[in-house]
Amino acid sequence: MFDANSRYAGLAPYPVMTRDGRVLMVVPVPAAPGESLLGYHRRHQAERLDHLAHAYLGDGAQSWRICELADAMLPDALAEAREIPIPPKNRT
Repeated sequence: MFDANSRYAGLAPYPVMTRDGRVLMVVPVPAAPGESLLGYHRRHQAERLDHLAHAYLGDGAQSWRICELADAMLPDALAEAREIPIPPKNRT
């Protein structure tokens, strides 16, 4: 269901009933990975998190790790951040 590099890989979906009686399968929120800090990137205009993740982590889909380290629920929460925390390429 999810890519092997996804933070949701390996998590078991469970059913939730909506107010109108439909049953949806949802995935639990994974625990924070406890990333260490490699350093900070001074953001320039038009830089996107997926581009930074590709440059520093080797995979643009790993931008969620940058968000986790910055304690940001959504990438847009970092839109105005001047310095972006960068985790190491390999998870610790």
